Formats: sequence, structure tokens, C-alpha cells
Amino acid sequence: MKRIIGAIVAILLYSAIVFYFGWGISKWLELYFPINSWLFGVVWGLIAFGFVIGRFSHKLRLFSIIGSYWFIVMQYGIILFPIATLLLWIFPSSLNLIGWTVFLIFLFILIFGTYNAYTPVVRELSIVMPKKGSKLESVNVVVASDFHLGLLSNKAHLSRFVKKANAEKPDLILLAGDLVDDDPIWFVQNGMSEVMKQLESTYGIYGVLGNHEYYGKKIPLLVEEMEASNVRMLLDETILVADSFYLTGREDLTNKNRKQLSELSPEERDLPWFVMDHTPSNLLIPEKEKVDFHVSGHTHLGQMWPNHLFTRRIFELDYGYRCKGSLHAIVSSGFGFWGPPIRLGSQSELWSVNIKLEDVEV
Repeated sequence: MKRIIGAIVAILLYSAIVFYFGWGISKWLELYFPINSWLFGVVWGLIAFGFVIGRFSHKLRLFSIIGSYWFIVMQYGIILFPIATLLLWIFPSSLNLIGWTVFLIFLFILIFGTYNAYTPVVRELSIVMPKKGSKLESVNVVVASDFHLGLLSNKAHLSRFVKKANAEKPDLILLAGDLVDDDPIWFVQNGMSEVMKQLESTYGIYGVLGNHEYYGKKIPLLVEEMEASNVRMLLDETILVADSFYLTGREDLTNKNRKQLSELSPEERDLPWFVMDHTPSNLLIPEKEKVDFHVSGHTHLGQMWPNHLFTRRIFELDYGYRCKGSLHAIVSSGFGFWGPPIRLGSQSELWSVNIKLEDVEV
């Protein structure tokens, strides 16, 4: 009963915000041409609930796209519309000026945010760790996460990753979860597998599941498609790579039945140990288990400013590189995006990490 009441309250609150935004925009538009209130209300409602409508059928993907862009309105409308309302109370004859100012701010967010989303960068990092018994002198690792491949993070965006990743001439490619945006249907229908197959790596390409693969509830299909794309998915398992290092891929935190990291520890600790875990929930655990290299994603660095203020409080490391004892940890902001193809305060990225393995005291 509490959940039902909570859902009703949430829907009513959301609807009130939608009405408030729509009322403000309609008043501004009426300065230039007559508005049919009922028609505007229907169109506005369809836009505001487009993301939900699009979930009912893949044929309604246009609503999914519109709904994704609607998140920009919600994100920044909550900031801008109250300010605009306050200014109208102070300057009641300035609706035209205030309306255009808000519009231009949204236009700037759209243009600059789109550029950041679709213009990925390469973050370069060099680290040193004990060689232990490894035969290798160094390992060049490409790390990427949160592709959310689907309608907007599309085949062309995946091609950008392949081009940039191959240019780094990696020995190892690690894909740290949220490879598709819930449902892998668009990965399949748009032939993204053919693009993924173009990735080149000396010792292979490996991936793990993220929370969105669980939301989509089509994990077997996703795993099948990734395997066909030459991406080996590691589902709570540890493997030996090139007789030189161990690699563990953890199930995402969404899976309450996933194994403990201690259960995935190599029986013999004579080689470096790399771990992929989509959500950087607790770095104390890999530090305690003597993991050497740990990669995650999930946070998007908030994706749109100022959401990074929340991720910073939730996670010990919400972005970047940190060394804790013998643990080297990386959290990527992601190569793709969730919802709108917009990034403010973050940029789509991949990491190129040169790991030098030296004979040093552990």
C-alpha cells in the first residue's frame, strides 16, 4: 500500500512540474501566435511522458528519443524556470526577454552538451606495479564503460570507439559494463556486432555486465551477441591471460547473488590480478583482497552538471584514478551516455593505461 501511495504522489508531483513548465512556455509562445490550450497540453504531455510511452513497444522508439531529450528540460528546467518566474514577478513586462534568455541557455546546453557526448577523448595514464611472476614487461590496456548502445549511442558512436581504441594498439581491452542501453535489440538490428568485431587486441577483449543489462532482462542474448563480436563476457569468473596475469569479471552489484570477490581470488597469487566491476561500490574490498588493477564505470561523473556533486558523495572514487596501497583503481565516466546525448561537466572517454611490470618489493 505504501508503494502505491508513493507512486501516486510521485506521479502527481511530476505532473505538477510538467504543467508548470508547459504553462510558462505556452505564455511565452502566445506572444507570437495563438495557442490552442488543449492541443498544446496533449502534445506537451506526450513529450513529457515519451520515455515511458516508448517502453511499451520498440515500434514507439520515436517517443523514446523524444523522452530522452526531455530529461534535459527536467534537469535544467528545475533550475531555470523558478528563476524565470521570480524575475517575472520583479519585472512583469519582461516575459519576451526572459523567455528568449531561457531558450538560448537551453540551446547552448544542447549544442555544447552534444559536442561533449559525441566527441570522445582518450585519457592516458602510466602506472607501475609488481611484476611478480609475469612474463611481460608491460601491458597496454584500453578501458571503457557505459556505452549504452542503442538508439542515440549508436553504431556511428561505436565506430568512434573502435577507431580510437585500435589507435592505442592495446594488449588488452576491458569493457566495464552497461554495454547496451537495457535491451540489446538495437545492437542486433543495427549490425553493431560487425563494428565491434573490428577491435584489435593482443590478448583479447573482455566485458562484464552492468546494471542496465539487468534492467533489460535479456542477458543471454547480450552475452551471445558479445561473444559473436569477439568480446568474452566474464560473469563472476577469473581466468588466466597469456600466462602473465589473472583477470576477473564480476557480476554487477544489481545481482544480489553475485559471488564475493574473495571467492573469485586466484588460487595462486603468483601473478598480477586485474578486476572488472561495473559499480565502484567499495574499494576497500579489492584493496583488502590485494587486487592490483581495478576498473569500473557506472557513475558517468554525473553526466550533466551538477550531478557530479551527488556521485562524489555516494562513491569513494566516482571518477578518475586512485592508488590505495597496492591497488590501482580507475573509474571511467563512460564512452556513451544514458538518456539524452548530452554531457556537461564530463566528456565521453576511454582510458589508455600503460602498466609497467617491474621487479619490486610487494
